[in-house]
Amino acid sequence: MCMTSEDAHSAARTAPRAAYGSAVDPIHLDPVDEVVVTTLVDNTFDGLLAPGPGIERGTFGAGQAPAPHFEDGTALLGLRAEHGFSALVTVRSRESTSTIVFDTAMTPDSMVVNAQRLGVDFGEVAAVVLSHGHFDHCGGLTGLAAERGPRRTPLVVHPYAWTRRRFVMPGSELVFPTLSRKALESEGFELLERRVPSLLLDGRLLVTGEVDRTTEFERGMPPVHQAWDGTEWRHDAAVIDDQAVVIHVRGRGLVVLTGCGHAGVVNIVRHAMRLTGVDTLCALIGGFHLNGPAFEPIIPATLDALEAMGPDLLVPGHCTGWRAQHALAARLPQAWVAGSSGTRYTLTAA
Repeated sequence: MCMTSEDAHSAARTAPRAAYGSAVDPIHLDPVDEVVVTTLVDNTFDGLLAPGPGIERGTFGAGQAPAPHFEDGTALLGLRAEHGFSALVTVRSRESTSTIVFDTAMTPDSMVVNAQRLGVDFGEVAAVVLSHGHFDHCGGLTGLAAERGPRRTPLVVHPYAWTRRRFVMPGSELVFPTLSRKALESEGFELLERRVPSLLLDGRLLVTGEVDRTTEFERGMPPVHQAWDGTEWRHDAAVIDDQAVVIHVRGRGLVVLTGCGHAGVVNIVRHAMRLTGVDTLCALIGGFHLNGPAFEPIIPATLDALEAMGPDLLVPGHCTGWRAQHALAARLPQAWVAGSSGTRYTLTAA
């Protein structure tokens, strides 16, 4: 096992959570020789996207099924896409290679089906990290448990991921599926609840814990997003359980993965830099949550901040939204890459 309870507690001992915006003592994050991020599930699948340096694309031929109406009796299935996100993260240092799953998408089987079509072996997974408790990031945990069988699987999760939440809009209400501690433990997950930063994989991967909110423009969710506090429903702007995964690629800087980026992607990257003392952004991959009328007004400020960071690779997916996608592609054409289920990004040391 590449992660121990000692790993999970190590950062918490050395860097207790600071107040929002305050300085923190850097956490030493061991640089790695290579990180490979495979998007198992995203909101889109495009079988016509071209590969590129360090980028492999999932193809139409990733899955096949019997179809007698075709002359050869076979239909091409490609890969599944849904409103959710899941990624496989593999880090390599010298001869040591370790893998985690970051989020598990929305439905019980989409992540597993795509993994099977891509030839991913979940038996090699050392741990699972949840970005937050929203259903479109944890729906595949049951499918993952079934794939792994009786072995225990460490699951790093914020204590507020169990919060009951809902959307309330004019004339409608959507109560989200809520995670169950008891059910997850019965399925073989070893729950590691952390509010503070945690080092995994022998110090080579950082889970941020709660993210400092320091920008003026990233204000969180609108009033339609509510949480049950045990007595009543209240506006849940912060989604305080939102956390990210960070890897330091030797000579190139940080690779940051976000689920939805509810803390704000600029806040997340700046927080990762403060925690690690590394001020270079190699790659930012995942959901940026810039979709819809509540978030589109902050696209310009987000663009300015990301451009100043100068990432080598920018892969906005999931909840980023088409307006933000177009704006990011126009402003950062050398870094922006279209996301798609089944895409594999390889980032190697300089």
